[in-house]
Amino acid sequence: MCSTGRAVVCVALLLAQTAADGATDTDYLQKLIAKSRELQLSKRPEWLKLVHYVSNHLSPGVHGLVASAQFYNAPDGKSNPQAELEATLASFYSDIRETNERQNPQCAFVARFAWLNEQLAFDAQRMPRQACIRYQQWHASLDPGGATLIFASAYINSPSSMFGHTLLRFDAKDQNAQTRLLAYSINFAANTKETSGIVFALNGLFGRYPGTFSILPYYAKVREYSDLENRDIWEFELNLSPEEIDRVLMHAWELGSVYFPYFFFDENCSYQLLGLLQVARPELDLTTQFRLWAAPSDTVRAVTEQPGLVKGVVFRPSNATVIRHRVNALSEPERTLVKDLSVGRISASDPAISALPESRAAAVIEASQDYVSYRRAIGKADVAHPDDLEHELLAARSRLDVVSQAPEIPAPPARPDQGHDTSRFSLGTGRWDGQDYQELSGRAAYHGIMDLDDGYVRGAQIEFLNLAVRRYDSGKTRAENITPLNIWSLTPRDDFFRPLSWKIGGGWQRVRLQDGSEPLVFALNGGAGGAWSNVSNTAVVYAFVDGSSRISDDFASGYDVGAGTSIGALFDVNPRWRIHGYARTLRYFLGQHDTPLSVGLEQRIAMGRDLALRLDVARDKEFERSYNNGSVSILFYF
Repeated sequence: MCSTGRAVVCVALLLAQTAADGATDTDYLQKLIAKSRELQLSKRPEWLKLVHYVSNHLSPGVHGLVASAQFYNAPDGKSNPQAELEATLASFYSDIRETNERQNPQCAFVARFAWLNEQLAFDAQRMPRQACIRYQQWHASLDPGGATLIFASAYINSPSSMFGHTLLRFDAKDQNAQTRLLAYSINFAANTKETSGIVFALNGLFGRYPGTFSILPYYAKVREYSDLENRDIWEFELNLSPEEIDRVLMHAWELGSVYFPYFFFDENCSYQLLGLLQVARPELDLTTQFRLWAAPSDTVRAVTEQPGLVKGVVFRPSNATVIRHRVNALSEPERTLVKDLSVGRISASDPAISALPESRAAAVIEASQDYVSYRRAIGKADVAHPDDLEHELLAARSRLDVVSQAPEIPAPPARPDQGHDTSRFSLGTGRWDGQDYQELSGRAAYHGIMDLDDGYVRGAQIEFLNLAVRRYDSGKTRAENITPLNIWSLTPRDDFFRPLSWKIGGGWQRVRLQDGSEPLVFALNGGAGGAWSNVSNTAVVYAFVDGSSRISDDFASGYDVGAGTSIGALFDVNPRWRIHGYARTLRYFLGQHDTPLSVGLEQRIAMGRDLALRLDVARDKEFERSYNNGSVSILFYF
């Protein structure tokens, strides 16, 4: 292996490797290697970022995040930055001719070549240049004039986008706000066809998917996010110079044929995109803070907090957001006409539409057009001839001599980077069944239904690694619950959108048994149902059919399985004060029999973006014994 401490052997191996090409200037290569050591280039942040080195967690040294062997030129290049730099210099003498299948190392590592050339000032006579035609053609096709960080809001029904998703768009020099959809974007994602969110998360926890970069038209991602998944999009225009944009593109080219292990928590789409972006400006350190987990909203916050890095923000509402604004601006009779017209129950020439003022008729027909297009995009075949219906609506709208009735859709009051931080811990005190206690609890990530919604999707809860520890006044200290995963999707239903609401969670929780013992029991709980909101969206009520299974050696049978129902309502008294009332009952009919019941009221009062007060009371029953629980706690987000 080529370690720094074995310099003479290392150089000899490199020279022997490259001499076979016949064109290697061995004296000059030795000088370049010596100069790189003198300048300590392998320790510079530019080199460490180009090869994606990060510090080892438990031992000295670094390791590269890229899993593909062809990304490293030295046998130990994954863990030895100096050896990798020297082997890269030697590889630049390769006489490999560029084809559609192969590249010369100067072209395969075009960003490395450019940076090393800046530092070492290569003599073109002593190190011949390669044309790199494929890269030049690719770069010319992009014609980059700007770069924009894209954030697509969370889509809880997609396994790869439960937290939201980021990508990087490159805007051509001749493009404007109206033609941005034609730009190209660079995306990092797990290379899998898995559709189950739970399976994806479990495999992603252990890096079992390869993650790859890809480039694709921006309009394709907008169609996926906005049209199919009802996700609003935020565009953060970056203040990068042409040289910085070129550095990002050169490095993106280097990463096009390699893969990284994809980890759901940390080395995910947003983390790797930051790794790509910080190559543009070497003084940026965007990834170090995300070595344990990287929520997309947090990574966007890391970018926007860099002085001068973001110069503009654009909000792009999804089709569903546009339709909701349209129908909310209509009267109840007009909304009924939109629904009847869009499913073909009435025609555009119906007397009820003809009787409307032209502006109102136009608003009804335009909303119907949007809704028909949306239903077609998501694959709903509830109209016999949607093409004919769309043509009829277009023809009817063209006969109305009024301007477009499209509503002005304001951006939400808070951007994704302006919401609360995703980690949380709390300090509280309470009383449980006559026993006073103090509680310390924490959450690794991300957002709960009782948290402040600013910057987040309302009704979407994804919490990872919850832990609560209590100390009772009796002197007993114990873990009260350990919950690795807890997901809720409360998406309100109405006449136009009928999503299924659902929840799932698993972990260890305390259960009071008939003999008075309170073991920590593993439980898996889930449910499905519906949610409904009022017009002002200040209240949401929900109802679920629930299922539960618990496993414990403390049960006579070792397990129990049950089913039941739960209902609840969330109400915002004002933007900072939320109340959640609920009632849940289950009947465990297999294994350990029991009929637990819980009725409670939770309140959250936000005292700032990252500070809140919780007041909770509940009445619970287990194994025919009832008891009360009440607590007050202060929550800190970080």
